[in-house]
Amino acid sequence: MTLRIDIGGLPSERVRFAASPLAELTAMLHVLAEPGHHPQFAGWAADVWAGLRPESAERLREAEFLWRSSQADFLIPARPRPTLAEELDDVDRIDDERYVTAALVTTCGSNRDRPPGASPLTDTTARERALEVAQARGALQEAFAERLLADPAAVRARVRRTLEECAETFFDAAWAGVAVQLATDLRLKNELLRRHGVGAALASVSGAVTLAPDGDCIIVDKVQDKATAARDAGVTFIPSVFGRPHLVAVHAPGWHPVVQYPVAEPGPAEPVSLETVTLRLEALAHPVRLRLLRTLARGPHTTGELAHFWELSPPEVPRHLAVLRRAGLLTPRRQGRYVRYTLNLPDLADLGTDLLAAVLR
Repeated sequence: MTLRIDIGGLPSERVRFAASPLAELTAMLHVLAEPGHHPQFAGWAADVWAGLRPESAERLREAEFLWRSSQADFLIPARPRPTLAEELDDVDRIDDERYVTAALVTTCGSNRDRPPGASPLTDTTARERALEVAQARGALQEAFAERLLADPAAVRARVRRTLEECAETFFDAAWAGVAVQLATDLRLKNELLRRHGVGAALASVSGAVTLAPDGDCIIVDKVQDKATAARDAGVTFIPSVFGRPHLVAVHAPGWHPVVQYPVAEPGPAEPVSLETVTLRLEALAHPVRLRLLRTLARGPHTTGELAHFWELSPPEVPRHLAVLRRAGLLTPRRQGRYVRYTLNLPDLADLGTDLLAAVLR
């Protein structure tokens, strides 16, 4: 599965590498929402949660829709600015339809069935599907989606205030702590780009990002087959410390292509027993199970969501999930009338960091 970014005829200077305060804050918020994805930051996440005021913690949890399973496109800027405030000002300039549509896109979101241009603000089918997906993800996300659709301006203002509070309580200090690492990475990438061209710069980003042999397309290993074009605006690569091992890509129609990449890989995992490795590798050998696992790596999902997303029959998904459960890679949790399946990341990590990084991309 790949994302293909058409850069045919694009000048090399339109492939840019730049740091983004908002994108790094989004990565931090994802760590807070899914600390199991980022064991190296577990202590940091625990300290942040412990230091938040109850009302701030509540606002973060209600807005997890924006950064937990997938990141809203407006949180990964195509034109990074020097400060968080400037980037939030750019977000404020986005119209309500683009903001709401981006906010309600999730891993198994409603775009597959939505007619071109249909907005949940104006299209009844798109609205119902967005609320259905939100409901399956819990009461907080359902309530957030309902408020966003009812009063976009009020929710947008609340989200901005929440992000500004994050800057005061933890982001500014954390950003200062990673600034040198990000600057060092950017110097390397931009030097490679200047001296050796786009291919060399991409090779230093990740083994999952390559330049097509004809030089007209950037290929990114992701969970779905997608395509987009850089056009005159170009494509932006944003380094992240808190985002590793994830590789995040913005590719939706109407948005400029952006790739947020990890600046370093985690250390090697401790070995596990051969019996355990065999059981888990057999479970992962089937391509459908591997696709389901990559989807679940982005957040918990129901069997219905997975079946809809991959166009599988309702009985087929439970059969594959049962194999993954027997291998100890999944945990089911009931929430009301839904059962959501969660990836057991530590057990997956025991198989090796290359597999973990590939699944979490």
